[in-house]
Amino acid sequence: MSGSLNITAATVDPALLDLPWSLPLEVWPDDTIAALPKGISRHLVRFVHLSGYVVAIKETSAELARKEYDMLRTLQRLDIPCVDPIAVITNRTTVGGEALESSLVTRHLKFSLPYRALFSQTLRPDTATRLVDALAVLLVRLHVVGFFWGDVSLSNTLFRRDAGAFAAYLVDAETGQLYDGLSNGQRENDLEIARVNIAGELFDLQAGGKMAEEVDPIAISDGIVAQYRTLWKELTGSEQFDSSERWRINDRVQRLNDLGFDIEELAIKTDETGTKVRIQPKVVDAGHHSRRLLRLTGLDAQENQARRLLNDLDSYTASFGKQNLDEEVVAHEWAQRVFEPVIRAIPRDLRGRLEPAEIFHQLLDHRWYMAQNESRDIPLAEAVSSYVETVLRHRRDEATVIDPPTGAITLPVDVVADDWRSTV
Repeated sequence: MSGSLNITAATVDPALLDLPWSLPLEVWPDDTIAALPKGISRHLVRFVHLSGYVVAIKETSAELARKEYDMLRTLQRLDIPCVDPIAVITNRTTVGGEALESSLVTRHLKFSLPYRALFSQTLRPDTATRLVDALAVLLVRLHVVGFFWGDVSLSNTLFRRDAGAFAAYLVDAETGQLYDGLSNGQRENDLEIARVNIAGELFDLQAGGKMAEEVDPIAISDGIVAQYRTLWKELTGSEQFDSSERWRINDRVQRLNDLGFDIEELAIKTDETGTKVRIQPKVVDAGHHSRRLLRLTGLDAQENQARRLLNDLDSYTASFGKQNLDEEVVAHEWAQRVFEPVIRAIPRDLRGRLEPAEIFHQLLDHRWYMAQNESRDIPLAEAVSSYVETVLRHRRDEATVIDPPTGAITLPVDVVADDWRSTV
């Protein structure tokens, strides 16, 4: 390693110094490389083991690496879903003194996958639609804070499962610019880039036989435009109504909460006669259900996962007649008697298959289908055992590696302390 190596980081991990920076990234030894799925990139990107976790290293110019590092840190402060920037490595040289490209180091987002790894053989229409819907939500959130992406695509996005849907995370901010606000032209430009890129990516899958024949790439790519416009209008559009219909103010707030957003500032104006009222959200913040779940239970989950867990908490509260008790006390009890025992009942080598909140969501679905098929109430311990053996054991590990070997494990159903019959 050359002594001139420069590392720029908010918090430096000393283990960065042990990586073979004097070698081109493409020839790094296998014992440093993590076997993880990756998307398409204009630069060479490899996953590397570092201090017990995994990082993504991208070779690029020093200027672009610093720019993207700073942009990702800014987006994190704005609470935008994106990868975590760790360091910029510059002044890399070979042992012989030949200059090497600089590198951007980001932390691998656990339980996330590029879109190409979200299917085993063929991409189904509903999966493609859910990916595009998730990307539309991410694009709206970026535009709300004034971020122009400039290269919107499935390839520049990572996806986490989120209770039957997906949550999208920005993984490449190289072309992005942050403004005080975006013009309609800038937003439309990003939308057109997204539409064209997504269509191209899906046509590529189709040409490789990796997409179901009934999937229409054009229709799917057009879907991001429609989904974006609907959400953007709900988040930012003004609404006028008669002053006697003031209930519509709370109705607008509730609709945004249902979409997973909180209104932090709402502009309310009346006309000169006082008979008409116009409302317009001025500041919105995503993560309504995630924040409520975190506040009540300390559990950190994706938005749809949080919504599902909160529904189960509400059902628990109603079933045991605890509506008049303190909400945080009941939530703590639910976490201890329902959620945590279920997660503890999952065999250790299977816990990396999915995030705990996603496991719980899928378990609720599995239990409901069991009850429908067998026309009886299914005890929680029985549902956990069935879910582990018939569903979870056959899933790919999404925390760190692809298709890990698994052995036969007997489920310790006695760990489930409470036979709470959750409503799903």
